[in-house]
Amino acid sequence: MKLSELPLHRPAVVTEVIDSGPDDRVGRRLRELGFVTDEPVKVVARGPLFGEPILIQIGFTRFALRRAEAARVLVQQGQA
Repeated sequence: MKLSELPLHRPAVVTEVIDSGPDDRVGRRLRELGFVTDEPVKVVARGPLFGEPILIQIGFTRFALRRAEAARVLVQQGQA
C-alpha cells in the first residue's frame, strides 16, 4: 500500500521507495530522510485542503509530505 493511503495512526513499516527514473532526486531525498526498508512509519495528520500536506512520523521525526511524495513510499501495515 502507498503511504498516502495509510489510515491515520496505523502502524506500518516502509517496504520500498519508488524511483521515477535512474537519477530520481525525490526518491533519493526520501531515503536520505529515513524512508528506508523496515523503518516504522505512521500518518499523524492530514491537511484541510484535499488532505494535503500529510504529516508523517518516521522514528521520532515528523515530516510534511505532499500526497505525490507520500504515494512513492510503499508500506506494509501492522508491522511497527
